[in-house]
Amino acid sequence: MSVEIRRGTARFTEREVGRATRHAFSFGAVYDPAHVAFGPMICHDEHLLGDGRGFDTHRHAGLEIVTWVVSGALTHTDSAGAAHTLVAGEVGHLHAGSGVEHSEVAAAPQTRFVQVWLRSEDTGQPSYGVHAVSRGELVEALEVNGSTLWVSHLAAGGSVALPVVDRLHVYVASGALLRNSLAEPLAAGDALLATEEPGPLVATAAVDSVLLVWALAAEDQTT
Repeated sequence: MSVEIRRGTARFTEREVGRATRHAFSFGAVYDPAHVAFGPMICHDEHLLGDGRGFDTHRHAGLEIVTWVVSGALTHTDSAGAAHTLVAGEVGHLHAGSGVEHSEVAAAPQTRFVQVWLRSEDTGQPSYGVHAVSRGELVEALEVNGSTLWVSHLAAGGSVALPVVDRLHVYVASGALLRNSLAEPLAAGDALLATEEPGPLVATAAVDSVLLVWALAAEDQTT
């Protein structure tokens, strides 16, 4: 069993006018050999955008791109004809397939969102989908190529037993967790990475909290 706590403060931050991005894994010119990927997850970013700021049209291929808006709103537009403004409580899923161009622009005075990239060998037609997520202790939001995303809304003092899987990634999107079976308190922006079925872990909220919980596919399902 292996459990690692990755503090939000340990991420490297990229800043531009109207945008701040915190990267969990190696990205662009910044290479961190200890943090290149976690199973099929090769990117786990948190973005903060000013109104009208974001990412102009750019291309992706061979990725599943999953976006969760923490606050504000984010407009996605792509070359496959999809256009949607994501708000809190929705998951956006871009299947880049053989290649697609898209843009992402904040549609609110301040927008905070989390985005994950998963490797994919599915080179079919690009597509984009939006999934509304109900509030609950552990709600399945999306399944893609053997990886599953759950979203957990916990009231202060509430607890949830996390899935027992070979590769687990838990991210505190907002709020904070108490010290318990996770071994250390976690704050917003922190993540827990666990491998080799660490047994039942329980998360207990110190304040109202939202967790993004990934059960990630085995390597042979994605590479």
